[in-house]
Parts: sequence; C-alpha cells; structure tokens
Amino acid sequence: MSQTVTIQNVTKIYGGKVRAVDNVSLTINKGEFFTLLGPSGCGKTNLLRMIAGFNSIEAGTISFDDKVINHIPPYQRNIGMVFQNYAIFPHMNVFDNVAYGLKARRVSKPEINRRVMEVLKLIRIEEYKDRQPNQLSGGQQQRVALARSIVINPAILLMDEPLSNLDAKLRVEMRGAIKDIQKRLNITTIYVTHDQEEALAISDRIAVMNLGQLQQIGQPFEIYSRPQNSFVAGFIGITNFIPGEATAGPDNALKVKILDGDEINIPVKTQKAGKVLVAVRPEEAFLNDKGTGGVSGEIVQVTFLGDTMNYNVKLKNDQIIEVNEYTKDSPGLRNAGDIVSINFNIQKINLFTEDGAETLI
Repeated sequence: MSQTVTIQNVTKIYGGKVRAVDNVSLTINKGEFFTLLGPSGCGKTNLLRMIAGFNSIEAGTISFDDKVINHIPPYQRNIGMVFQNYAIFPHMNVFDNVAYGLKARRVSKPEINRRVMEVLKLIRIEEYKDRQPNQLSGGQQQRVALARSIVINPAILLMDEPLSNLDAKLRVEMRGAIKDIQKRLNITTIYVTHDQEEALAISDRIAVMNLGQLQQIGQPFEIYSRPQNSFVAGFIGITNFIPGEATAGPDNALKVKILDGDEINIPVKTQKAGKVLVAVRPEEAFLNDKGTGGVSGEIVQVTFLGDTMNYNVKLKNDQIIEVNEYTKDSPGLRNAGDIVSINFNIQKINLFTEDGAETLI
C-alpha cells in the first residue's frame, strides 16, 4: 500500500561544512509520481539516498505516513530501489533476479512463482525469464531491475537516474513504460533525474533543486510556464533573458521597456520599478518585418528543424536570443543578415528582479 513521504527541514552535511542538502521540506502524496530534478551536485541523489536509508540525516526528519524513519535501516523501510547501473546479479537468470527479494523474505515457492510471473508479464519481459543478464539489451536489463523492485510490493519506489545509460529512443520508450506501470500499481514514486524533458514528461509534480536547496515545487506545466526564479527558468527548457526597465503601470501592471522596443504592460503581483529581467521562451517570441514596434535585431543564424525554424537574433545590446517559428505559420524562410522586429506574447512573459532571484508575476 502506498504511503505519504514527509520531509521536514532535512539537512545533509559533509566534512562539517558542505551542505549537500540544505533544510529541505516537502510532502510527496500517496500514489504520486514525484521527481527531484536538478544539475549534477544539486543534492537530489543525496536526498533520495536519505529517504532510502543509505545516507545519514544530520538534521530534520523523514516520515512514511506518520512514522519517522530516520533511524530505521533500509531493509525495514519497505522500499523498492532502481539504480542507475541496474545492479542486477550477473550470475542469475531473469527469473531468479526478480525472485531474489521474495526469497530473502522467505516467501513460499508457489507464491514466488506466481508473483514473479505476474510482474514479468506486467513489465513485458516474461519471454526472457530464463535468460542471463548478458543476453539482454540495456532496456531489458532496466525492466528486470524495475520488476525486482516492485515484486516485493513496496510502499514507496525510489528511482535514481534509471534511464541515463540508455540511448535517446529507448529512454523515451522506457519512461512511458515506467509511468504506465506506476499508475497501474498506484505506488508512491520518487524519481531522480537531471533530464528536464524526462521530468516534464513523466511527473505528477517536480521539485527543482540547486546547491542543496529547493527552488520550486509544482506540476510540470506550472514549472515550465511560471518559474519562480531565473535559475528554474534557465534550467527547464530554453529561456531568453533580456534586460528591461520597469515603471508603475495601470491596474497592477508594470510598464516595461525592453531595449529599443515600445513599452509593454505586464500584469504583475509585485510592483517593482527599476531594472528587471525579462524572460521569454523561443516559441513566445515572434519575428516581424523591421519597424513594427518590437525590439529590433539582426538574424545571425538560421537552423531548419522540419516542423520549426530556429533563428539566432542579435539585439541592439549585442545579446543573441533564440526565436522559433513553426514552419506551418511562417511566411517563408528568413535569411541571415535580415533585420527584423521581435514582439513577445505578453501573457507568457516572465519577469524577475534584476538579480533573477524572485519572480514579479
């Protein structure tokens, strides 16, 4: 049965001074697919290993439902763990690898046979039950690792970069399989990755981490469309950051002037006059002919990507930004050297303080 995971003010310190996890608090709901996302060294794997019981906790508490598990050994936490390197036994066939945890729990042989075959069918590898690991592809080995972790009926499933060793096409296939299996079993799952696209595709909610601290928690669309600071905006997908100057506007809006463009009114929650940081996704910027009121620039590079055309545009301040046009909506291929005006979707713009630390929207 799935459990809620509650993390309160948890800290992990190395060498008495390095805070790998710094006062993190969050709640993961029963049956939720929750992803810890961030760059290498951000603390996501350290936090996962603290939940698993592999790393000590210097401060704070971790609870499964209402039970604090700080000092409970890993084998008593009723968790399943899928590692980056699969960690399946090379001397055992698929069936015996999956059955290992059940044998350790002294489950009867008929029950082992039933549960292993049930899981192998769920994971769609029943035809490989007699094969050795060296006879399997990377994706098949990862399915074996997943089957072994869920056959014990864990309350919580932990996954540490499980797809990073697979090629791009197989990663897409496996993430769909993992999401489907997780929903069928309704198992609380905590997933660690540095791959933003993977996190957006697979998660119910995402926690973005950096330097041991939580930056933002939210649903994928929320994280992508309304990042809480410039780190999140820059880490999730591609974002153009352009300096702007803000003055008070009407009806809880700021008048923002972006370089040589016209002033635009941007609805905000926080009024803050002065220098600001404007954040625009490439798909929310639009190219027009020179002199149509937007920010002016020169196309310096054109990349045709089939369904989209990607333009690198040099602005008046010598900054280069990316703009995407869908081929079906484009008047035709523009060329390097063309002078254009760039307008922005005001409803999609994000606005931050000058240092990028706080959103104004």
